[in-house]
Amino acid sequence: MSSLRSAVPTAASVPSPSAAVPSAAVPSTPVPSPAAPTVAELLDFVRRTARDEALIASLPLDPEGRTWIRLDGPGGSEAWLIGWPPGTGTGWHDHADSIGAFTTAAGALKEHSLAVRLPTDGWKTLELTEGVDRSRELTTGQGRAFGQNHVHEVLNESEDVHAVSVHAYYPPLPRIRRFSRTGAVLRLEQTESPEDWQ
Repeated sequence: MSSLRSAVPTAASVPSPSAAVPSAAVPSTPVPSPAAPTVAELLDFVRRTARDEALIASLPLDPEGRTWIRLDGPGGSEAWLIGWPPGTGTGWHDHADSIGAFTTAAGALKEHSLAVRLPTDGWKTLELTEGVDRSRELTTGQGRAFGQNHVHEVLNESEDVHAVSVHAYYPPLPRIRRFSRTGAVLRLEQTESPEDWQ
């Protein structure tokens, strides 16, 4: 998400309501941590969030580049509301060991993906076999979930309409690998860590 520009303070900058609770009111027994969300739960979250018209309208849209707001996802997941100007996209990338889901909240997005599991490390160039390419258009209200090491690119192919989408990942993204592609050849170009996009 290196090409993103944050336009709004994140939800993390707002004080937690529990910060105002006197220490005597806090239970002394440890609170169990929430269970890790499943891909189905992440997909349900992004679909519900995409229907929040006030939240979607709160995202400033920039004609030059993507904008975003960090959201609180379920079970400690990382979530984002992202605005896509016409003609923008992510380039080929994966989300390392995170599972995820996204839903289009406004406009339409095109996803190109690879139906293949790439090696996690130790390679720079791979030749893809025939039949691994998948494409789908996700119009408003449509979404998809995916497992670990899912390789894809997401595009707003419209010439004049912004798109908005909601994304969630668990665990929070440890890294993103970015790829270039020429025909059947996929090349690892760089690996980004959270400091590069937050």
